[in-house]
Amino acid sequence: MSDANTNIQQLKDLVAAFVEERRWSQFHSPKNLSMSIAIEAAELMELFQWDDGTGNADIPRERVREELADVVIYCLSLANATGIDLSKAIQDKVVANAQKYPVDRYLGRYK
Repeated sequence: MSDANTNIQQLKDLVAAFVEERRWSQFHSPKNLSMSIAIEAAELMELFQWDDGTGNADIPRERVREELADVVIYCLSLANATGIDLSKAIQDKVVANAQKYPVDRYLGRYK
């Protein structure tokens, strides 16, 4: 699997099969999954905690890869548990953000 030839549904199915094999659905409430996303995101942030922003920090790429995967896996699990079409949700959010942050006012700016 690679990003170039894998769609979101394939990833959702992969995660769902993993969860089902272990009978973990009973633990995958939206509350538990949202908390797990935050916990894994904190573990990802911890890798960059003392990075001064210069790019000189020795942050192991493999650890970033693992923690990022954990965050996305829990996001896919939450989408599965709630029946959210993630592709549509992302598309709708990008459209809403484009209206909220028009290019002519926010080009190269975050405020």
